[in-house]
Amino acid sequence: MSANHRSPWAWIPTLYFAQGIPYVVVMTLSVVMYKNLGISNTDIALYTSWLYLPWVIKPLWSPLAELFGTKRRWVTVLQFFVGAALAGVALTIPTDKAFQLSLAVFWLMAFASASHDIAADGYYMLALPQHSQAAFVGVRSTFYRLANIGGQGGLVYLAGELTERSGSVVQAWSLVFWLLGGLFVALAVWHGLVLPRPAADARGVGGGAARGLVAEFFAVFASFFKKPGIAVILGFLLLYRFPEAQLLKLASPFLLDPVDKGGLGLSTKAVGIAYGTVGLTALTLGGLAGGWVISRIGLKRALWPLVLAMHVPNVAFLVLALTHPTHLAIISAALAVEQFGYGLGFTAYLMYMIHVAEGPQKTAHYAICTGFMALGMMIPGMWSGWLQDHIGYVPFFVWVLLATVPSIVMAALIRVPDDFGKKEGDA
Repeated sequence: MSANHRSPWAWIPTLYFAQGIPYVVVMTLSVVMYKNLGISNTDIALYTSWLYLPWVIKPLWSPLAELFGTKRRWVTVLQFFVGAALAGVALTIPTDKAFQLSLAVFWLMAFASASHDIAADGYYMLALPQHSQAAFVGVRSTFYRLANIGGQGGLVYLAGELTERSGSVVQAWSLVFWLLGGLFVALAVWHGLVLPRPAADARGVGGGAARGLVAEFFAVFASFFKKPGIAVILGFLLLYRFPEAQLLKLASPFLLDPVDKGGLGLSTKAVGIAYGTVGLTALTLGGLAGGWVISRIGLKRALWPLVLAMHVPNVAFLVLALTHPTHLAIISAALAVEQFGYGLGFTAYLMYMIHVAEGPQKTAHYAICTGFMALGMMIPGMWSGWLQDHIGYVPFFVWVLLATVPSIVMAALIRVPDDFGKKEGDA
């Protein structure tokens, strides 16, 4: 079968698995690794939160994928770059400046990953007819989620297992990143061979067209900020996940910290099971359930149940911090409840972004929304480690519950059409 007529099953699963891995590495795996290496919660939260920045500003350089080269080439080149960056992290871990050097490499990897998102999503729309795009959207999501579970669950567990066998945290994490680097080089080679070459994936545009594209780019931004009620829209995008942005940065450190420091004292392997596998599976199921609820009754009717589902289960972390259970099954169950609720509530956020983006420029406007979403995660996460280090885990989790107030206020202010998101034909 020729490349241009190859089944989408040959490349869509691997393409979106490749899209998910570097994100989970930069955002989650780095946190666990730095905690294992003895970095403080203040530094972990501050510096890894800065790694959100490429996803915040990625709409600013998205025209580059149109102006230079093909999206197919962007995909394969960036995957080679991510593979090299993963190997670079492996090389920096054994050094005396492991924290500073690995952060620099993670920073480069984050920009490459955000750029890869732009190219891969654009390529997907060019390589498939519209009916096939709809048919494979679930496949995209599934393999992206599998990458998250594999990274936050499987790789964390592997790092813990290697640490126990070798007795060296440094050696264990170096090996994990060498394996990841090899995997990404293999994925880049694979996609270089199997990705179709759609005629619509042009090699760039001419000078006049390029100027037109730049002008259109600024016009898209201007039209977004002229939307009615833009202040409320931006407030909701920035504050809906305000408590979760702080909680997520401290979840793994809390599970790993010893009991005398207020944590649960879990091993790295146990965190991979409880939070990375059970928790993320519950998150995925919550997302599916939230989508089903909205499709049945619409976003407007589902909004408040989903808002409460997002925030109320955060009390699970406070209960864990107060009781310090030792059974992994109990801890896993508590994390599953919290993550399932997060998955439910996050669907409301995603659907609201879709509502905001509605219109002739919906793809670009949705990308802008995702930039504000990342900014809403980045800024609160930066101070969360400092706050926890100063007040301890129990007061911190109390603060997280209080931090739901801005989110609830913004949810009360937004306006959603009565039947938005509701499947046609449902009563």
